[in-house]
Amino acid sequence: MTLAADLRLVLGADRVLDHPLDLQIYAKDAGVTPGTVAAVVFPETTQEVAAVVRIAVVHEVPIVARGAGTGLSGGAVPTRPGLVVALTRLNQIWEVDEAAHTAWVGPGVINLELSQHTTPLGLHYAPDPSSQSACTIGGNVGTNAGGPHCLAEGSTVSHILAVELVTAGGDVLLLGGAAPDPIGLDLVGVVVGSEGTMGLVTKVLVKLTENAPEVRTLLLAFPTIEAAAETVSSVVAGGIVPAALELMDRPMIEAVENFKSCGFPLDAAAVLIAEVAGHPAAVEAEAQLVADAGAAAGATEIRIAATAAERDLIWLGRKSAFGAVAYAAPDYYLHDTVVPRTRLVEAMSGIYEIGERYGISMLNVFHAGDGNLHPLVAFDAKEPGMLEKVRAAADEMVKLSIEVGGALSGEHGIGLEKRDLMGEMFSAVDLDAQARLRDAFDPIGILNPDKVLPEGSRCFDFGLVANLDPESAA
Repeated sequence: MTLAADLRLVLGADRVLDHPLDLQIYAKDAGVTPGTVAAVVFPETTQEVAAVVRIAVVHEVPIVARGAGTGLSGGAVPTRPGLVVALTRLNQIWEVDEAAHTAWVGPGVINLELSQHTTPLGLHYAPDPSSQSACTIGGNVGTNAGGPHCLAEGSTVSHILAVELVTAGGDVLLLGGAAPDPIGLDLVGVVVGSEGTMGLVTKVLVKLTENAPEVRTLLLAFPTIEAAAETVSSVVAGGIVPAALELMDRPMIEAVENFKSCGFPLDAAAVLIAEVAGHPAAVEAEAQLVADAGAAAGATEIRIAATAAERDLIWLGRKSAFGAVAYAAPDYYLHDTVVPRTRLVEAMSGIYEIGERYGISMLNVFHAGDGNLHPLVAFDAKEPGMLEKVRAAADEMVKLSIEVGGALSGEHGIGLEKRDLMGEMFSAVDLDAQARLRDAFDPIGILNPDKVLPEGSRCFDFGLVANLDPESAA
């Protein structure tokens, strides 16, 4: 029997897609690289996921897990004819433990809907990517997603206590648990951020965070990017860890205002969105310190949201940034790197120089508090040679970030887009170790192959690795 026929025996005809038009839709995520799909399935239980995996193994077809398809690094794109396992129907919120501040949820639960569900209990799920109204918890786990508030709260890995995992052989494992400091290896930490290469996550035990009793959101406008970055450094150096520090440059401000009209000042070279949260007395003091730091750096406008509606409007502008790019060009290419906060101005200057040298249109929005950059190139893919130019410029931006002491990715993952740049940051020994860990979870290489690790990562015999000088393999 064919792959699709075997899958229909388990799932039924309505939950298996193999029509060419359907396969075309699922051949791409939110990035720019398409793939090749053999079939798409929509399991609804852990047992169905396990059965699907076993069928794929028999047919020797690669398996790619997919959530909402909002990923930007090609992580959910099969590089060879593969089975896309869409986990969006595993979208139950099974159990919320109000006392323990935890919840068991399915990987298909929408990020924002989880917080909406727990708000009446005074709790929320802290990681809040810009796509939180669409992205899923499973996708967040796959890429170790962050968001504007990860400066104070940490990225996804800080909020996952346990996962139920279907292995490459179709077995079901429970990793981690409700205990705050479980005994043994941190296998949950291995799975979070592994982009579906270790197994398919079918349940997640998330940690919930108490809603802050008081919040203040500020919008500060600056005549230069440097002045905004100086404010960020001053705030953090002053001992404050705000809930968020987000920076947008003028092209992005203009795009957002054309898209949503959120009241951002169009004459500013940059705006900084700062948010402080906690006890009312502390919040008032910290908001004033942020405002003072902005004034000292030359802010031309300092606005403190007076109502929840004003706060929501500021955040609507920030979280509409990627969608707003549609007004600038039909396509965009977004990279995600991290640089030390002390090198932020230097990195931004270098990124602007790269954009000018390649003659590309660029907009910037990023998590300034932790140096997580999101240079966004707006372009028209129909223009001959443009995509190649954009990719070349993006690769230079990543290399620049590494040169100033940064990292390849902050929250979007490696996927396909930065796979071949892993050697810029990791030695041959590092890559070999990562490949062997992956082999331990997936010895047959069926789970999301060709992602994260470049070809040739498995470099050494076991005996040689033990005696190898890491410096010689760098």
